Amino acid sequence: MTTTLLDPTGELDPVERQPLSKPASLDGLTLGLLDISKARGNIFLDRLDTLFTERGITVKRYKKPTFTRPAPVALIQQMATEVDVVVEGLAD
Repeated sequence: MTTTLLDPTGELDPVERQPLSKPASLDGLTLGLLDISKARGNIFLDRLDTLFTERGITVKRYKKPTFTRPAPVALIQQMATEVDVVVEGLAD
């Protein structure tokens, strides 16, 4: 199965990729929660943090400097080395 990824920043040629496989369970994995800096997104992520932590899942938090730009490469690289799965808190 191929998925077409659309870049909201105005790309001209969509990229087609195979989606990564999803883990069967979060047990033993480290979960990253990415706050994109939209208003009240942190409230949603705080609740997810609590729910996952109560289930014994290790959670790490990250935050983009602004929602108006893509995440900095350094932040993406940091998440890639520190966590197994990322949940991104969106708004609107």
